[in-house]
Amino acid sequence: MLLMLTKENAVTKFLFVTDLDHTLVGDDQALVELSDRLQRHRQQHGTKIVYSTGRSPLLYRELQQEKNLFSPDALVLSVGTEIYHNGSDIPDPEWSEILSPGWQRETILTITHKFPELVLQPESEQRPFKVSFFLKAEFSGILPQLEAELQKSQLNIKLIYSSGIDLDILPLTSDKGQAMQFLRQKWKFAAEQTVVCGDSGNDIALFAVGKERGIIVGNARPELLQWHNQNPADYRYLAQNFCAAGIIEGLKYFGFLE
Repeated sequence: MLLMLTKENAVTKFLFVTDLDHTLVGDDQALVELSDRLQRHRQQHGTKIVYSTGRSPLLYRELQQEKNLFSPDALVLSVGTEIYHNGSDIPDPEWSEILSPGWQRETILTITHKFPELVLQPESEQRPFKVSFFLKAEFSGILPQLEAELQKSQLNIKLIYSSGIDLDILPLTSDKGQAMQFLRQKWKFAAEQTVVCGDSGNDIALFAVGKERGIIVGNARPELLQWHNQNPADYRYLAQNFCAAGIIEGLKYFGFLE
C-alpha cells in the first residue's frame, strides 16, 4: 500500500491533470474550493495545472465561461489530439507533428460511411486529428467490425468509445494519457509527482499509460469502474465523493493537499 500522506508532499509542486465534465465540473461549491486551493498551490510552489477534455475549443470556451474556470498552464482538447499552452489558440506544433504520420482523415470518412449506425457529430467536433460520431449503446457491437475495416487500410488509428454515445477515432499515438506524458516529460515531472483525474471511458488512457497517481471520482461511469476493478493498482484511488469534492479527497489521500 502506498502511504504518501506527508507534510512534505503537501508543499511540493506537482503536475495536476484533470478531465472537466463530471470530474472537475459538476459540484459548483467544491469546484470553487478546489480552484482556490490549486491556484494558491501553483502560485506558492510552481504546481502545473492541465485541463484534459474531449471537448473541442468551441465547447471548452462555452464551459469555461459558464463555470468561470481559471486558466490552466496547458489545455488538452479533443481527447488528447490538441495541446495549447498558456491561453494560446495555436496548437503545440511538436505534438501535432507526433500525430501526423499515417493519419488519413478522408479514408476514415470513406470507411465509416459504410456504417449507418454512426452519426457524425457537429462540425465543431470534427478536428484536425479527430473524427467523432454518435453511436448508441445498443449498436456498440459494430465496433470490432469497424476497427477491422479501418485496420485493413493500414490506418494509424485507435477507437475510443465513452459514455455510451461518443465514438472518437484518433491517431494511434494520441489520447489523453499520451498527451499528459508529453507534457510531464516536457516539464520534467516524475510520475509520482503527477496526479490525473477522470470519470469516464476516455479517461482510462490517463490512468493506464503509467504509474501517475490516479483519482477516479465517486460518480465515475461503469466503463471506468469496470476497468479499474480489472486493473487494480495501489497508485490509483477511487474517491467516495463526486466531482471536485472527490478530487479534493484524492489529493488529500496522496498527500498533495493538507
